[in-house]
Amino acid sequence: MDPLSAEELERAVTIMRGAGLLSDGVRIVLLELAEPDKEAVQAYEDDSPGGDAVDRTAAAVLRDSRALTTFEVDLSLGRGEVIEVRERADVQPAVTAGESAECIELVRAHPGFRAALAQRGLTDPGLVTIEAWGIGDQVAPAYAGRRLVWCPCWTRRHPGDNPYARPLEGVYAIVDLDRMVVLEIEDHGITELAERDGNYTPDAVGQMRDDLKALEIVQPDGPSFIVDGWSVQWQNWALRVGFTPREGLVLHGIRYRDQGRERPVLYRASFSELFVPYGDPSPGCYRRNAFDIGEHGLGPLTNSLELGCDCLGTIRYFDVVLADDAGVPYTVRNAICLHEEDFGLLWKHTDASTGEVEVRRARRLVISSIATADNYEYAFYWYLYQDGTIECEVKLTGIVLTGGIADGDRPSYGRIVAPRVTAPNHQHFFNVRLDLDVDGSKNTVSEVHAEPAPDDENPYGGAFRRVATPLRSEHDGGQLIEPLSGRYWRIENPGKRNLFGDPVAYKLIPGGNTGVLSVPGSSVRRRAEFIDKHLWVTPYAPDERFASGSYPNQTSRDTGLARWVEQDRPIEDADVVLWYTFGSTHLPRPEDWPVMPVERIGFLLKPDGFFDRSPAIDVPPSLDSCSKSVGDDHGCC
Repeated sequence: MDPLSAEELERAVTIMRGAGLLSDGVRIVLLELAEPDKEAVQAYEDDSPGGDAVDRTAAAVLRDSRALTTFEVDLSLGRGEVIEVRERADVQPAVTAGESAECIELVRAHPGFRAALAQRGLTDPGLVTIEAWGIGDQVAPAYAGRRLVWCPCWTRRHPGDNPYARPLEGVYAIVDLDRMVVLEIEDHGITELAERDGNYTPDAVGQMRDDLKALEIVQPDGPSFIVDGWSVQWQNWALRVGFTPREGLVLHGIRYRDQGRERPVLYRASFSELFVPYGDPSPGCYRRNAFDIGEHGLGPLTNSLELGCDCLGTIRYFDVVLADDAGVPYTVRNAICLHEEDFGLLWKHTDASTGEVEVRRARRLVISSIATADNYEYAFYWYLYQDGTIECEVKLTGIVLTGGIADGDRPSYGRIVAPRVTAPNHQHFFNVRLDLDVDGSKNTVSEVHAEPAPDDENPYGGAFRRVATPLRSEHDGGQLIEPLSGRYWRIENPGKRNLFGDPVAYKLIPGGNTGVLSVPGSSVRRRAEFIDKHLWVTPYAPDERFASGSYPNQTSRDTGLARWVEQDRPIEDADVVLWYTFGSTHLPRPEDWPVMPVERIGFLLKPDGFFDRSPAIDVPPSLDSCSKSVGDDHGCC
């Protein structure tokens, strides 16, 4: 289950080159581990240590820019051979970093683009920031069938300047990536450039607040986790950390040790899509509907994390190795951070009769990775808690996307964040694929909420009860949040019972979320139908990995979840996958400029009858010897 090493990536490239698959004009869009079949993995774990080794295999997606087609390739690294090649002439794979870089330099050198710059008084194209965005299905008939991006622009005063402070409004390029030619330079007229800087480094900010004292995270005995390769153990938890070029951080085989027995909870967890639709119909914004995972992939966008900045405490980093579109391996250092955090109270009680106090502090294990998608940063966090809870959180930060606006104008679909600079309204939708195996693979999902008791059972009007409805097929599995009734979804194992005779279970509890604001039938809704529901439930299928389908680039209709659930397959007492969509509606504000403070959204997976009592009851009292009382002397626990 480990990600491919540099040696394995090189071997895969050698195999494909030997098979004649990497001729001139062919780019490697994706090269990753082809994970072993789930049944084989589970059989190996059940039989270990006597299980047979599974052949390490790789999967590649290739784009032939001359033949204008895409190939999927399966490779055996152990046998050194190609297993299968499948041609896909009907899809546009993700845009590679190499394509983006070539496209940007092509636009920068284009005479028409330089003429548009000159009309705006800009004489140094090297100071212009150009981005290659997916164009979706907003394609002129003359360009139908081509592999396209469109390019919005910003400019700087000097190389270290923040470009988003000076949107180059009205100038956009459309580029054919296969032929690597500029098809069109759109010019919608001149909007005067903003004059005020938007820089945020200490030297640009000037006087920094000077009343912060040092705050240090100290673990004199070292961390409580144990790492062996990609395998992690912490408290009663065990799991494997993973990474793919498309999904970024992946978690495998999450288990909890309960009374000496390791009980499975989650077979695989990953982010399957990140979709950002913008709500401004202007020429510079209506095409902005980014599938950051499906159109680009989180791997190439992943940051190298900095010790003491992105994570605090005693850190264990994981490097990841990726291959560029020529097949050359490169390393993203410190791509994944593993550390522990204090998390306040775990539990406390004061005996009212005796005055005796018992209190425990919570600690959580943090597994995180951060990606930069041009202007935005997305920080992905998975937390494991001592009470058996799993939390998923995204922290959104970075710089709001900007456009130019004339003095005196007021935007209808955004907010002015600086003079002559507007930030358009937009939404962020994340879809997480959760292959849950709650104490085994045969699970049933129920919708659960609270409602008032019937009148004949409710003489005083205050009674309410829990109502659970099993989801029996995929048509039942499409669900929306309902916070007013406390809706959550319970994933139970009907074949395993707790002390009280109930099926053991975990429940998915929604956190911050939003609804879709694009109208039905719009391009946004057609291409990303997975955002129509907050929860989807499907039976496990190894080729169903991404909510928006395998190839969302330039599609006119969602080819993922919305199509799969049309089969209405049974999902009761089955190996099920939950797909949870959670989002944020961002109506920008001046306080988001020049860098947006973190916004947090996510969800919880909490045990719900999985244990017979609190699994956190055996956490020992705190042994903190560093805390101090300021002012009057107070005792400690």
